[in-house]
Amino acid sequence: MSRMSGTPASPERPITVLIAALGGEGGGVLTGWLVAAAERSGLAVQSTSIPGVAQRTGATTYYIEMLHTGSERRPVFALTPAAGEVDLMVASELLEAARAVAGGFVSPERTTVIASTHRIFAMAERTAMGDGRLDSAALLKTIEANARRAILSDLEETAQKAGAPLNAVLLGAMIGSGVLPFDAAACLAAIGAAGKSVDSNLRGFEAGLAAVGARQTAAASPHDHKRAAPEAPAAETLLREVATGFPESTRAVLAEGVKRLVAYQDAAYARLYLDRLAPLRNGDAKLLRETARHLALRMSFEDVILVGAAKTVPGRYARIAGELGAAPDEPITIAEFFKPGIEELCSLLPPGLARPILALAARRRWLGRVYWGMEVKTTTVTGYLRLRLLAGLKRWRRRSFRYAVEQAAIEEWLALVREAAQLSAGFALEITESATLIKGYGETHQRGTANYQAIASRIVRPALDGQIPIALAADAVASARTAALADPDGESLARCLAEFDRSAPLPAAAAQ
Repeated sequence: MSRMSGTPASPERPITVLIAALGGEGGGVLTGWLVAAAERSGLAVQSTSIPGVAQRTGATTYYIEMLHTGSERRPVFALTPAAGEVDLMVASELLEAARAVAGGFVSPERTTVIASTHRIFAMAERTAMGDGRLDSAALLKTIEANARRAILSDLEETAQKAGAPLNAVLLGAMIGSGVLPFDAAACLAAIGAAGKSVDSNLRGFEAGLAAVGARQTAAASPHDHKRAAPEAPAAETLLREVATGFPESTRAVLAEGVKRLVAYQDAAYARLYLDRLAPLRNGDAKLLRETARHLALRMSFEDVILVGAAKTVPGRYARIAGELGAAPDEPITIAEFFKPGIEELCSLLPPGLARPILALAARRRWLGRVYWGMEVKTTTVTGYLRLRLLAGLKRWRRRSFRYAVEQAAIEEWLALVREAAQLSAGFALEITESATLIKGYGETHQRGTANYQAIASRIVRPALDGQIPIALAADAVASARTAALADPDGESLARCLAEFDRSAPLPAAAAQ
C-alpha cells in the first residue's frame, strides 16, 4: 500500500523511518498516527507497508518518508527503504532490530534504533532440537555496534505496567528520541483524532516518552513462564539446603531448579531433584551445574497436564488481549488446537492399562497414526473448564504412564553420568549435555529419545565398559549430539555413528 499527502517539495532530504512489528502489535495503527502527526505539522509524508511472513519468520514492515516543504513542487518519495538510508529504525522486538541490521538498513553514521528488548521466539528457535534460542546479549551488541544511537529497553514491560498497547509506547519512545520533525502535541492530537482506546493509548505514549528519558541500555534475557511461588515452608528449607550444601557456582541454577519443580509438581518432587544431584555434590562444579540444569528440565517434562495449566494460567487472557491491542470492552476469542494421538491419550493412564493399549497400537500400525483433532475455546466456560480439569490432574501425574517412563529414563541417564564422572568429568559432561536431545512430546519426543539411546548404546556404554578410549568417546558423543541436533530425522546421526564405527570398530554385540 502507498499513501502520500502534504505540501510541495524543497530540495531538502526527507526524514526516513522504518518500523518492524509482528502481527497483532498494531504496526499499521502506529504508522497511521505518525502520518497524521506529520500532516498536522505541515509535512509532506508517504507511508508504505510490506506484509510479513507467517509463523514468525518475518515481520510486517512499514516505511515512512516525511519532509518539510517550501515550494509548489511536490516531492517524490521512495516506496521502500534503501540500505544505509534510514534515520529511525523502530522494532517491536529485539530480533527484528537485529534483522534490520543484517539487512543493511542500520547505519552507524545515520540511524537511531529504538527496540524493545523482550523476545518472542522465532519458529527456528522454537523448533530446534536443542536450545535454539539466539543469544540476546549478542543481538544487543550487534545493534549497538552498528547504530549511530541505540535506545534499547523492555518496552513490552513498560506497556504492561501502563496497561497500554506496545505501539503507543513505541510512539512515545520515537518522540522522545528527538529524531522526528514534530512534537508530542502532534502525536497526542493524532491519537485523540483516531478515537479508539484513546485513554490507554495516551497512557502508553506518556510511558514510552518517560522510558526514553530515564532509560538504561541493558542486556535482555528472554522471559520464561512465570512460576507460582514456592510452597512454604518446605521449599524454603530446600532453598536453604542449596545455599549451604552445594558449591557457590552451582547455587543459582539449583535454586531455579527447586522453584521450577515445586511449581511443576510439589516440594517432595523438588526434594527428589536434590537427592538425585547429591552424588555429584563433591565433584566437578561445572558438571554438577549442567546436570542440575538438564535434570530440572527433564523432570518438568511436557505433558497434557502442563499444557492445561499453561493455557489457563491467570493473566493469560489479559496478556493476549494486550498483544492484540484489543480495547478493554472489546471481546476476543482464544481457540486452542490439539491433535492428540494414541500415545498422548495413554500418557495419563496407569502403566498397567497403558502398556497393553500401546502394544496393540504397535501391532496395528494404523492405530498409531490415528489422531483426534479438537478445538477448545478457552474464552468459553466449557472450554476453560476442560483445560482446567487437565491442569487439576497434577496430583495424578505420579500415577501416570508418562511419569513412570520419564522417571526410568532419567535414572538411566543419571546412572551413566555418575559412572562416567568417576572416569572423566569431561566425558560425563558430554553425556549430560546429550539430554538436550530429549524434549517435547509425541513424535518430537520419540525422535529425540531414539537419537539419545543410539548415542548411549553405540558410544557411551561401550566406553564405560572399556572398549573405547574415554577421550575418543567424549569427542564422539559431542559430534554425534551435534549431528542429531542438526537433523531431527536422524540421517546425519546415522552417518556420524557409521563413521565412528569405521574409525573405532566395536564388537558386533556392542555395535548392535
